[in-house]
Amino acid sequence: MKQALTTLFLASTLAFGAHAQDIKFANIVEMSGPGTTSGTMFKNGVEMAIKEINAAGGILGRKISYTSEDTQTNPGVAKGLTQKAVDNDVFAIFGPVYSGSIMVSMAESRRAEVPNFTGGEASAITQQGNPYVFRTAFGQSISFPKLGRYINAKSKKLAVIYVNNDFGKGGQAAIKQLLNGSPTQIVAEVSTESGQVDFSAAVIQARQSGADAIFAYTNEEESARLLRELRKQGWKQPIIGETVLTSSKVVELAGEAANGAVAHVGLTVEAPQLQAWGKKYQAAYNTVSDHNGVKGYTAVYILKAAIEKAGRLDRKAAAAAIRNSCFSAKQHPGVLMDVCFDDKGDIDRESFMTEVRGGKVVVAETLPALNKK
Repeated sequence: MKQALTTLFLASTLAFGAHAQDIKFANIVEMSGPGTTSGTMFKNGVEMAIKEINAAGGILGRKISYTSEDTQTNPGVAKGLTQKAVDNDVFAIFGPVYSGSIMVSMAESRRAEVPNFTGGEASAITQQGNPYVFRTAFGQSISFPKLGRYINAKSKKLAVIYVNNDFGKGGQAAIKQLLNGSPTQIVAEVSTESGQVDFSAAVIQARQSGADAIFAYTNEEESARLLRELRKQGWKQPIIGETVLTSSKVVELAGEAANGAVAHVGLTVEAPQLQAWGKKYQAAYNTVSDHNGVKGYTAVYILKAAIEKAGRLDRKAAAAAIRNSCFSAKQHPGVLMDVCFDDKGDIDRESFMTEVRGGKVVVAETLPALNKK
């Protein structure tokens, strides 16, 4: 009896020890509310990468365990879930995707010195000196200079239609700054709301401004509604966006109204470098991934590369190994494309100009990294 109890105790101790040795990740994303599309795809990408890494033996010989939690697209909920993850002593946090949520929640991960990856694009995210926050999306400081050159070639009088949140206001401010003193004059700035259904007044305001092109900077569902309203009102001039406008969800929801929309995108599964990954994602989830799926997936592999570069499972060392560093797809296939990070946690890499033609997103041009290293 004593031997049996001893054996049981040792077995339970070993099982606990094996579990305790897991590297714990927290996936904190928008799985309900207006951010459902973005957050779900980001979550799927993170989970897909974790399963692959575990199947290949883990990171430095240790497997990853993870939880996925729903922020409800609510910054307060995101903050609380981040605090919960910190209390659970996670090694890293992935998400939220929405800029307004990460702006609130990253104070908790910073306090605990936990690396935090986000798909948020608002410039302010990386302007606060947080050494633990990293984007796998382009920040507006990287993407907008590329976009500005394109707009200068296409428009003399531009109407800006943006969503009134941190993401949208950051884009509005960035495009204004870039176009100031350029050949393109902004003749209308039209604010819309997250979750807005009726875009008729916004389109009328843009049309009455005399604009010869529209820059649309709203979230997925709202972008589709805006495109439908533009076509309904007979808009024929260019409709230009950044990342979201030609995403798979927008094209699906907008239907024929999406044809002709053009956007600068950091990531698209239509790009030659990402087509194979896109097919793998579609086979796993029975849907086409937009940029958010790629952002979640590559975030995990970037962290893996950083841990291996540091040579140890240390959160501070992993964060330090990312800043001012580059990771090649040849050496680390999971990052999918060669990437570099600056001292603020902003990412740089090749990007693409895309256009919707016949209901399909086509890569029209590949643009080089803004700052080659």
